[in-house]
Amino acid sequence: MKWQGRRKSSNIEDRRGQSAGGGGMSPMLLIPLFRLLFSKVGLIIVAVLLAVMFLTGTNPLALLQQFVGGEPQYAQTTEYQPSPEEQKLADQTAVVLADTEDVWNKLIQGYREPTLVLFSDQVNSACGLASAATGPFYCPGDEKLYIDLSFFGEMENKLGAEGDFAQAYVVGHEVGHHVQKLTGTMEQVNAMRGQLSEVEFNKLMVRLELQADFYAGVWANHTQRETGFLEPGDLEEALNAASAIGDDRLQRQATGRVMPDSFTHGTSAQRVRWFRKGFETGDVNQGDTFNAVEL
Repeated sequence: MKWQGRRKSSNIEDRRGQSAGGGGMSPMLLIPLFRLLFSKVGLIIVAVLLAVMFLTGTNPLALLQQFVGGEPQYAQTTEYQPSPEEQKLADQTAVVLADTEDVWNKLIQGYREPTLVLFSDQVNSACGLASAATGPFYCPGDEKLYIDLSFFGEMENKLGAEGDFAQAYVVGHEVGHHVQKLTGTMEQVNAMRGQLSEVEFNKLMVRLELQADFYAGVWANHTQRETGFLEPGDLEEALNAASAIGDDRLQRQATGRVMPDSFTHGTSAQRVRWFRKGFETGDVNQGDTFNAVEL
């Protein structure tokens, strides 16, 4: 993949080497807060928070943080010095993000560019606290993508998904979720949480994830047409990555069996199919996974 010497996105927030802390609440204020929580009124508040979490999928801790005031604070534990290999990944990721900005600004009028947060070990977001084990994720609450770059090493060593375009596919997929936030698709899906059985809601989540794969393909199609950034073997890297993180393959590797009712991202074949469709067509109007008869 030809990315060296090209524009890097400025929408990068580097939190590597920082520890995720809480908000700016004074310890003295914790005393009346705990008294409130253990009162009858407090129990009602807890019940409401749990109901909100169940119905909307919102992390109640994030709501509590807003209730007591203050944004998450981050302490620099050490002067972070990335290895040359890690910094190369950071630079490459910034170029890929810039490419997504160029594409989606053309395809979506009034497109809001997301911020990509680089972190190490753990991070606090509007969706709550997450560890590196969570993998890359998008938080609709703050419209940010979160990536611990060590994931790319895990993806290569444990899943056999290697190559710079495989890594770019991951970024394109998470940006795809941002597109779903902007178009209202993500909100519509989250509104169904609690109204469907777990099995039926999982099926809806699969369609959401497959559409993000499709959008990653659309991004790659347009970037290739504009820049010719792909090299021989790059497309196969992305397809291999999509296959490696299919629910069926991951479950079989982890437990030796497959449980389709618990799928939330789609099978390897489905993820490959929708990424390829996005890449081959480049047409956002052909990515309606929610009304597709066959996934």
